[in-house]
Amino acid sequence: MAGIGPLTQDWEPIVIRKKAPSAALKKDEKVVNAARRAGAEIESIKKSNAGTNRAASSSTSLNTRKLDEDTENLAHDRVPTELKKAIMQARMDKKLTQAQLAQMINEKPQIIQEYESGKAIPNQQIIGKLERALGAKLRGKK
Repeated sequence: MAGIGPLTQDWEPIVIRKKAPSAALKKDEKVVNAARRAGAEIESIKKSNAGTNRAASSSTSLNTRKLDEDTENLAHDRVPTELKKAIMQARMDKKLTQAQLAQMINEKPQIIQEYESGKAIPNQQIIGKLERALGAKLRGKK
């Protein structure tokens, strides 16, 4: 580092302090008592429902009241009886098993089983595939 210039040293003292006490430490009983002895002003506030579980259990909130008052029956649509009978009849006419029909429309055999038992939620794409594979009209008027 030759040629840069004269080097000087800074001999000023550096003071390293601890962090100020956090909010949790300010509430500590020892700290509060020390502040009282020193004559500092202390403010204490009682929080409502502090230390209780009252807000969560006893009072019904607006959302739970709406859910309780709601009498609407929410359920998924199921395959109508006419559709499941039409699928079964068209499959039997073509002499196909459920597994063979499922393979023709690139679906799992379980899907065909659910449609024929009426447990499936109707999907227009699958019904369209079934119509093409079976060569029969399954939806709408005959």
